[in-house]
Amino acid sequence: MHSMVNDEGTARAERRGTAKARRSETADVPGAGTAAEGRAKARRRGRPRSFDRETALEKALLAFWEHGYEATSVSDLTRVMGIGAPSLYAAFGDKRSLFEEAVRVYGTEHGSFADRALAEEPTARAAVERTLREAATAYTEPGHPHGCLVVHAATNCSDAEVEQSLRDRRNANIAAFESRIRADAAAGVLPSGTDAAALARHVGAMIQGMSQQARDGASREELEAVAAIAMTIWPRTGTHTG
Repeated sequence: MHSMVNDEGTARAERRGTAKARRSETADVPGAGTAAEGRAKARRRGRPRSFDRETALEKALLAFWEHGYEATSVSDLTRVMGIGAPSLYAAFGDKRSLFEEAVRVYGTEHGSFADRALAEEPTARAAVERTLREAATAYTEPGHPHGCLVVHAATNCSDAEVEQSLRDRRNANIAAFESRIRADAAAGVLPSGTDAAALARHVGAMIQGMSQQARDGASREELEAVAAIAMTIWPRTGTHTG
């Protein structure tokens, strides 16, 4: 009996020593710890972004659209996007990078009606008529600021690169209309003497003017009436209806 007690005591001592040795070995390994600690560290390292990037970007787009690039501060953006400045910079870069991405999204989701009209309509006249009609709707529909972001966002902007970027986009639109008008004139759909550059500038002036009118409170119906008047100056040939 005495021998059995001694044997059991020896066994317990050996088990305690083995466990102590294991703890000591683990403590000497860099970064080692309990399984719970390891999982916690993994969560901290791989923690997903706590906001939806597309939703935040859309909110930034609306802020730029409403107030313009210059007047929209980083603090304004973090407030409307519901994120902190570190998260904004980590996800989007600086304010200008965020604005440039917002403009690209705007062009795809809100301002693509002119590109579609040019691609889908058979003549320049039909494309312009459709563009002006759809602009009247797009510039006044509820759910977002009125007018066009590309027209207004760099008004009174001290950042020359931002201003130039939007100017280039506006001029590219006018150039696209001019190219289509020249093609129609060459094909006989428009009179051969049509001043394609001036007519394209007229289209640009109408689009930009309608945008400003929308911001000033003009209704869709009022802008549609303006668009109809604008089309009365469109040149026609005697044999084509384009």
